Amino acid sequence: MLSGVLTQAQRRTSDYQVSAIAFYNCENFFDTLNDPFKADDDFTPEGNYHYTAAIYQAKVHNLATVLQQLGSPITSDGPALIGTAEIENDQVLHDLVKSPEIKDRNYQFVHFDSPDPRGIDVALIYNPRYFKVMKAEALPTDISKYAEKGGKTRDVLHVIGLLAGDTIHVFVNHWPSRRGGQAASNPLRAIAASISKRVIDSLMHQNPGTRVIEMGDLNDDPTDPSVIKVLQAKGARDQVLPGGLYNPFTAYILKGIGTLAFNDAWNLFDQIMVSSGLLNGDQGYWKFYKSEIFSRDFLKEHSGQYRGYPRRSFDGTTWNNGFSDHFPVLVYLIRQIQKKS
Repeated sequence: MLSGVLTQAQRRTSDYQVSAIAFYNCENFFDTLNDPFKADDDFTPEGNYHYTAAIYQAKVHNLATVLQQLGSPITSDGPALIGTAEIENDQVLHDLVKSPEIKDRNYQFVHFDSPDPRGIDVALIYNPRYFKVMKAEALPTDISKYAEKGGKTRDVLHVIGLLAGDTIHVFVNHWPSRRGGQAASNPLRAIAASISKRVIDSLMHQNPGTRVIEMGDLNDDPTDPSVIKVLQAKGARDQVLPGGLYNPFTAYILKGIGTLAFNDAWNLFDQIMVSSGLLNGDQGYWKFYKSEIFSRDFLKEHSGQYRGYPRRSFDGTTWNNGFSDHFPVLVYLIRQIQKKS
């Protein structure tokens, strides 16, 4: 139940359930094994990062600590859904969800190997107590027209499931980076944005009230063309048309608040958007309540040149005992339950 954030008048007439939805770029979450089919040599004991079993276990512990605290204090048992990026394989996901910090939640996950040259994929971690997977698919992203290395990049993960009884479509993205410059790489992210957009448009054509969650590390801000022109996501709720997307993280970037920093400038690449069906749905269905950048103090660098930045795993090639170079993001959904008279 959601407590401490609703008015006394609301609590007198209704109960409210809350569900937290999160996204987290786990920054190079590799195992220590050398996969001959992936460019993962740096993340082995003999590689540039001297990525030993001890460092790997520390990385798992650190990430699990973050997942343990996501959504607190609003949700006592953490997010129902956690989209992730920069995941190497099923094994690292298994080790993460079975870690002591969160094993009691019985998290499960959906993951497909993608053709990304480095072998970093997206995945969806979910709590089966609240979410039941009905269907999952990997949507290929063909950027060969513009990109090097044969145009291989991360697939978009599309998961359809029941969130405490309501059908939800979840899209987890990790769009191409800005390598080579933002302007030169813009077409790659426009292509990546169009992958989920085509599916969403098809869903909305059938039912504009379809409940969609679009999330990921977009390597673009909420105000960049891939988001506002391709996804057509709006930063103001009153501008969202039936079947459209609302991006609550637009307000943050307009205030200079982000999820990652570079050269003393903040970007907000990590975003979660919701469809109009989660803004204006019928009573008894999930509705968007609020958003959050999870920038707790323990996730930050506390001194030096990068004070206030996310505390990343490595400082150069030296283990920094950090978490990620990105802060996690969340949205909270609420559902009203009328009390019996």
